[in-house]
Amino acid sequence: MKITVLTLFPGLFQGFLASSILARAIDRGLIAVTPVDIRKHAAGRHRVCDDAAYGGGPGMVMKPEPIAAALEATGSLGRRVVYLTPAGRLYTQALAAELAREGELVLLCGRYEGVDQRVIDAFVTDELSVGDYVLSGGEVAAMVVVDSIVRLIPGAITGESLEEESFASGLLEYPHYTRPEVFRGVGVPDVLLSGHHEKIRQWRLMKSVEKTMRLRPELLNGDSLPVEARELIGRMRREGVDT
Repeated sequence: MKITVLTLFPGLFQGFLASSILARAIDRGLIAVTPVDIRKHAAGRHRVCDDAAYGGGPGMVMKPEPIAAALEATGSLGRRVVYLTPAGRLYTQALAAELAREGELVLLCGRYEGVDQRVIDAFVTDELSVGDYVLSGGEVAAMVVVDSIVRLIPGAITGESLEEESFASGLLEYPHYTRPEVFRGVGVPDVLLSGHHEKIRQWRLMKSVEKTMRLRPELLNGDSLPVEARELIGRMRREGVDT
């Protein structure tokens, strides 16, 4: 998979691309991520990439010419172009899975008050937000998207790990424990020491449901929940289980 990131601050991606799962995926040739400096595609001696907004108001707006030139120079025209903006639709695990199936992807990082609307109208296919908050720019949001996509590319991490992560089944992931068996007087739940795989699976499902009911109850209304989870939720609600 090839991802091109259009940004005014390509240096922000240096450490990100050189670390952990992403670095290994790049080394294996599973993915190529190329930060492109929009400023290098701006005209004039000072390579200005922003200007005041027509109609007045605070803040600056990213100019359309450098962005269009960067898209053209990188062969990004006609590709799926994702603009990271707090005004976009909310990014989800389902969207991550959808984007991971693309052969090529372009991420456009906004700054200041955003980009000229004519760029969005002409080139952008998706406007995405990683959350209901405002960041200084789209770079951190682009890193979120890249990281979530890379994890879904076959070979990046084990398939078993993906199957049990939060949101994979519509629920939050169950709690985890490791050595030591007793930490400051608190032991590991007995079921996890039992070696009984089916009981462990049932316990984990119950804990996933409890955690989701407590922290993200809105997720329990989704249609993607497994039948067993829906039955457990119904029983817990009837019994008035306090999570």
